[in-house]
Amino acid sequence: MHAATAGLARLAGLAIGGLAASALWAGEPKLGQGPAAGIETAGFNDAAHHWRGIKEPERVMQMEPDQPSYSATQVREIAANILLFQRANGGWPKDYDMLAILTAAQKKALRDSHDRSDTTFDNHTTHTQVDYLARAFSQLGDAAYRAAAERGFDFMLAAQYPSGGFPQKWPAPKGIGARITFNDGVMIGILTVLRAAAEGAPHFSWLDPNRRERARVAVEMGTASLLRCQMRVDGRLTAWGQQHDEKTFATTAARTFELACHSPADTTEIVEFLMGVAKPSAEIVTAVDAAVAWLRRVRLEGIRVERIAAPPAEFIRHNTSYDVVVVPDPAAPVLWARMYEVGSDRPIFASRDGIKVYSLAEVDRERRTGSGWYGGYARRLLSHDYPAWRAMQR
Repeated sequence: MHAATAGLARLAGLAIGGLAASALWAGEPKLGQGPAAGIETAGFNDAAHHWRGIKEPERVMQMEPDQPSYSATQVREIAANILLFQRANGGWPKDYDMLAILTAAQKKALRDSHDRSDTTFDNHTTHTQVDYLARAFSQLGDAAYRAAAERGFDFMLAAQYPSGGFPQKWPAPKGIGARITFNDGVMIGILTVLRAAAEGAPHFSWLDPNRRERARVAVEMGTASLLRCQMRVDGRLTAWGQQHDEKTFATTAARTFELACHSPADTTEIVEFLMGVAKPSAEIVTAVDAAVAWLRRVRLEGIRVERIAAPPAEFIRHNTSYDVVVVPDPAAPVLWARMYEVGSDRPIFASRDGIKVYSLAEVDRERRTGSGWYGGYARRLLSHDYPAWRAMQR
């Protein structure tokens, strides 16, 4: 994720995952009954931010200046966008705004690129569209929504490795696109949607028994993969990285500024997902306890991250008129760095040159302002969700 608002996007992803998912299932109308109510769109925020705020000339179409958006209550219009963006293989391309009111030229560009294989799960893509279409079909009963959701559902199932992990991109993934990916909402986003289907969430009540069973098996395999990826340091279970090797399960580097590491944000998402298992095994309980202990050990106190005015600058992916600094503040809420060095638990950082450094001040301004380096990732987990879950295990 490029933007300094990466932490917010991760939290948006959590809104459809982990323990929070059940809250979105309540109160939905029966299949095809009544007018459309608003459907939560926070899962699309990450991709929309990239489309509207990050320069990516490789897109098939670009945002128009001040391009307007639909409101969350305009379900039919948003669903129509989602159908238009879906590729022939059943998946979706990343970094477009599903709520954008598209021009005729933009719609033509999407129709002309329908057969591309630029489909991915990166930046909360594909699983969010499937989830939305399932909810839209539950409300409105439009057969086109169901058919598109089923194609997306099958796309997700086909992408799963025999080991249970999911790649960042599909089909024919290569390089970092082939790694088992936790960052940017990939694996936990997919597993959350599949688990909702397997467990019979109201918005998946229409799903056929075959797909429901395949989803159950996929979640079981995916959960086993999560446990296998959790890292041990000196014999002690710790945390997860942003991406893991699909064969060895070891934490790996991704882009040049994304080093092999422990990742508090992704660890938090994984823990929240594991706490959502109805009858957790002893292995799951141990994994959660160990990860929470690690998150407590590496929390940072007495500092805050501040944006300061700076001369305007243009970079390859974004423009900025500020800089980012870390300042002492005894009253600041607890923070975590984005990446920690495996073994030492020191926060680590990098510019696009890939050189590991140990302070944000050593990162060049392009990356200081182009990535989120700190966040309150595990605050709610440690203060509320984990204690409540742990009390239920006694």
